[in-house]
Amino acid sequence: MGFYAEQIVPRIVNVACGAKTTVPLRQRVCEGLSGNIVEIGFGTGHNVPFYPAAVTQVAAVEPSGVGWKLAGERIRAAGIPVERTGLDGQALLFEDDSFDAALSTWTLCTIPDAAAALREVRRVLRPGGTLHFVEHGLAPEEDESVRRWQRRLEPINKRVFGGCHLTRPVVDMLTAAGFTITELDVFYEKGAPKAMGADSLGVALSP
Repeated sequence: MGFYAEQIVPRIVNVACGAKTTVPLRQRVCEGLSGNIVEIGFGTGHNVPFYPAAVTQVAAVEPSGVGWKLAGERIRAAGIPVERTGLDGQALLFEDDSFDAALSTWTLCTIPDAAAALREVRRVLRPGGTLHFVEHGLAPEEDESVRRWQRRLEPINKRVFGGCHLTRPVVDMLTAAGFTITELDVFYEKGAPKAMGADSLGVALSP
């Protein structure tokens, strides 16, 4: 990766993902997490303050050293062990059935092979484990005008935000990976342009 991707993008993402409008969404997506969890795309630790008391430890998968450094203060304040245990969501360094739950927030848009990452999450989840997610992606089918703008803007968005796609069909990807979605809310994120803020928030069960 070049200087921009290594040094600048993590700082841009830290600010963008730390917006006040994301706080209630992070609170919602973290509700119900418990036990030993894996968080893919840990970023700069914006979810840490919202881990429930029932969470006992967190395996953080984060490729950016700068992002991990920026997360330091949040990690130190966590009150539970948070360990950086991998760099690549597409190849998790854990045995099968290792975790009670997984967490992914605005991550699947950027992982090069999101389908592989979801297969890996399923592999490391115990039977009956859950993936809590909030992701932006392809706008609802009835909003074709928004979809057109997403297709136009996606090449620019990928360059500016480190490979972030706007048109990935989040729900379809989860079901294709074998998850059963048990909770789902589809909406446009408050304060964000519709093309960049078509969110899906929910819980997916691993059989």
